[in-house]
Order: sequence, then structure tokens, then C-alpha cells
Amino acid sequence: MSALRTDPFAGAILQVGVLAALAGTVGLSAYGWLAGLLFGVVMVAALGYGLRRSGADRLGPADWVTLTRATLAGGVAALTVDSFREPIAVPVLVVLSAVALSLDWVDGQVARRTGTVSALGARFDMEVDSFLVLVLCGYVADQVGAWVLVIGAMRYVFVAAGWVLPWMRGSLPPRYWRKVVAATQGIVLAVVAAGVLPRPLAVAVLLGALAMLVESFGRDVGWLWRHGARPAPRPVALPAAPVSPAPAGHRPEWTPGVRIARQPAEVGGRQR
Repeated sequence: MSALRTDPFAGAILQVGVLAALAGTVGLSAYGWLAGLLFGVVMVAALGYGLRRSGADRLGPADWVTLTRATLAGGVAALTVDSFREPIAVPVLVVLSAVALSLDWVDGQVARRTGTVSALGARFDMEVDSFLVLVLCGYVADQVGAWVLVIGAMRYVFVAAGWVLPWMRGSLPPRYWRKVVAATQGIVLAVVAAGVLPRPLAVAVLLGALAMLVESFGRDVGWLWRHGARPAPRPVALPAAPVSPAPAGHRPEWTPGVRIARQPAEVGGRQR
């Protein structure tokens, strides 16, 4: 079996290993197992599709770091699902989240130092970030309210808007502030999940993070609106200047700047 097929499945093995470690230490219910395994299946399928579409035959060094982050995010998802039914080991959830967030800096450094920066790696990294933020929003929603889910859902609303609005599908230019905002969301959510902040302060910092996210997405939407592909205006047909009939046998003289009207030529069955 080629590396094209085995590399994504290595992620599934890692995911099972993370879930087994959680089950053997802090405990994991059948619902947690199901959530973690479902994420692993989707991850393997999406990563395999991305590899085939990009034409790559294997994962790069930075992609393996991102794959590790993804399996940790799957563990956070499993613990979050369990938290809906019973108390969980919050320190473990926070540690998994913190390690996954820290590795976000590592995979970027590895990609640049090894010269393996790729569109697939950037997309994989972004999707892992988005999923982890969404899962953490689901966990802290019980503490601060369901409104916090807006933070986790915004990225997916942005993608869904591209299905409806063609001008939203354009490629955005690199912007460092976008990375800062994404990292801030994860850090703030992990701190709130740890339960070390009083509720009013937790709500305040989450509102600040949401404001940063709205500003960042708003700037991207504005850029796409200004530079996105929109239908070109239809040319306005101008009436042809009338041409007086010349006497029989008379050859019209050429005058600079004046073009002699001719009958349209037939090219391939269509007028040119």
C-alpha cells in the first residue's frame, strides 16, 4: 500500500491511542469514544482527499505535527461530549488544549525551516484550529451561555457563505493579524475552560475575543467584496454612423481617423 494511503491512517491509529490513554486514566464513556472515533474517521477521509487532490504522495514533517494536534483535538472533543453527561477531569482537557495550541506554533516553524510549506498543510492547520475552537466553545457554553458558540461557528459560516456567494470564494492575501486573532481565541477559551476566572471576567474576555474575530472576518469579507470576481458590465452597443451611398464606379477616398463601414464577416457560422 502506498504512502498516499497509509499516512492518513496513521492519524487514525494515533487518535485511537489518545482515546485509549484517556479511557485508561480519567475514564471515557461510550459517547466520548464515539465522538473521538467519528472525528478520527472524518479526519482520515478529509486528509486522504486533500492528499489526492494536491498530488502529494505523503505528509510533510509539519503535517505530522498538525496531525498530532488533530488527534489531541479529538481527545478534547471526546471529553467535551462526556462533560454534557457527567463531570470530567478539567485539568486534562485544559492540558490537551494547551499542548494542541502550542504545537500550532511548532508546525509553522517546522514547515518554514524544512521548506515544506504547502497549501494542503496550511488548510489542514486552519481546519484543526477551527475544530478545536468550536469544541472549546461547546465546553464553556455551559459556563457563560450559548452565545459563545458564535466564536466557534463563525469560520464555518464564512465557508458556507462561499457556497452561496461566488465572490466569497476568492483567495485572501496572507495577513499576520489573522493568525494572532486565531491564537487568541484558543488561548482565551482554554483559560475560561480551566475555570480560573470569575464569570463576569470570563464573559468580558470572551466578548473581547469575539470582537477581534468579528473585525478580522469583517476585514476579509470587505477585501473579497472589493476584489472578488463579479460579472463584468455588458458593453453598450453604439449606433453606427450613417454612410452615404457612393455613386456607381466611385472609389471612396481614405481619410485619417475615419474607418469605412463594412458588412460583418461570417466566421465559423457566427458574426464577428
